[in-house]
Amino acid sequence: MKSLRIVARRFGGPEVLETVQEEAPEPGRGEVRVRVFAAGVSFAEMLMREGIHPEKTTLPFTPGWDIVGAADKAGEGASKAMVGQIVAALPIHGGYAQHICLPESELNPVPAGLDPAEAVSLVLNYVTAHQMIHRVAHASAGQRALIHGAAGGVGTALLQLGRLVGLEMYGTASLADHQIVSDLGATPIDYQKSDFVDEIHRLTGQGVDIVFDGVGETNVWRSFQVLKPGGRVIAYGFTSFLQKGQLAGGLRYRLRGILRPAWYALRAFLSPGRRRILPYSIQYLKRWRPAWFREDLGALLNLLRDKKIKPIIADRIPLGEARRAHELIGGGSVRGKLVLVCNAD
Repeated sequence: MKSLRIVARRFGGPEVLETVQEEAPEPGRGEVRVRVFAAGVSFAEMLMREGIHPEKTTLPFTPGWDIVGAADKAGEGASKAMVGQIVAALPIHGGYAQHICLPESELNPVPAGLDPAEAVSLVLNYVTAHQMIHRVAHASAGQRALIHGAAGGVGTALLQLGRLVGLEMYGTASLADHQIVSDLGATPIDYQKSDFVDEIHRLTGQGVDIVFDGVGETNVWRSFQVLKPGGRVIAYGFTSFLQKGQLAGGLRYRLRGILRPAWYALRAFLSPGRRRILPYSIQYLKRWRPAWFREDLGALLNLLRDKKIKPIIADRIPLGEARRAHELIGGGSVRGKLVLVCNAD
């Protein structure tokens, strides 16, 4: 049986992504083969494609952090009862493919009847948002939160889940995306025309309890400046690397983008007011506490089934057009989750 897969044989821009046709992989011992319906596209995969993501990436490789599909073959030692079930997984590598083999333990059941594109939105974006809100920030009703990139994939997840918690929310976004932010229950702030530090102090007086910062670099310290005493900045990304649709070049810039937040976290710890800068990484937390990932994804899938959350799908793009998907992500204006459709049916 033939199967399509996206491969990068060298680091670089979207042009390094190739579509290859090959025999579908066979599951090894303890593995289950998944026929992938939907694979998420994220900024993290751009960083991996460029060879600058902290997660180790060895060439050649297939991108793809998050998938939803149907288990279609069990290897020796894996449960044959899995075959036919709809499952979700966070493989980190390999998701841009029509078939992928994964350890049975990595597969999470998906309730029947869910849209695969909406379900795959939960695996990376919503689990990230959920864990930052509940596992790291320990947010509670009535607290104030600032969300950077509020119209993006993780941003819209934070808004929806924050509203369920009862947070009073503010979100930075371009003017064109303000309606999305407002519709999801937050006060939009135009980061292109105003200083969000000044705006937060003007709107709240005292500042906020939590900032979710996926921008990174110097933005992390500016986020720290809007915290109330006892507040937390949750730092989880590096979209500051993106400049005019391209990843900023130069090893010095990239090292600075990673090391500066660490320096800011130390400065925050030494500052008065018990304010902190806390890092978050979904893959590291999943390795440290795998049961949390399974529990949190299960809870989110139930919320989706019960129609309490509704992921925004930016676009559904055929697997063979992965380059175009990366160009769209690089443009910096994707609203919600961009999804690759790997098997159309």
